[in-house]
Amino acid sequence: MALGDETARGVYMISVAAELAGMHPQTLRIYETKGLITPQRSAKNTRLYSQEDVERLQRIQELTTELGMNLAGVQRVFELESELDRMRRRLRNLERQAERVNAELVSELDRVRRSFKAELVPYQAPGTALVAPQRRQDPAVRIRISRPGGRR
Repeated sequence: MALGDETARGVYMISVAAELAGMHPQTLRIYETKGLITPQRSAKNTRLYSQEDVERLQRIQELTTELGMNLAGVQRVFELESELDRMRRRLRNLERQAERVNAELVSELDRVRRSFKAELVPYQAPGTALVAPQRRQDPAVRIRISRPGGRR
């Protein structure tokens, strides 16, 4: 069993989960009614809380007592965090997809360049150079000065 599966498995009864989270069991029932927590149920319909549930309860406690949020605010924070997680996953998927498309484009561009090199043959007329020789330029600049009377 993976570690993530282990923390998501309901193993704590309500009294133990409440004690671990530092709150009264009735508070857990209220949070369940409000939709802030959804414990698993046993075959006999007993609430079973996971380690993730206990951590979520501790987070609710932190948001309500330390930050002064009401339960509606806590619910909104959880919704926004969930949306943020979805967006991050989507962004990672899009980045991976973009990397794959980029690799395909680079590969296709390389293939096209190789095909052009095979098809293009430069024409050279007999007795001519394929590339014109560059003229040597004198680094000195000469300026012709004409003076009155025809003298230089």
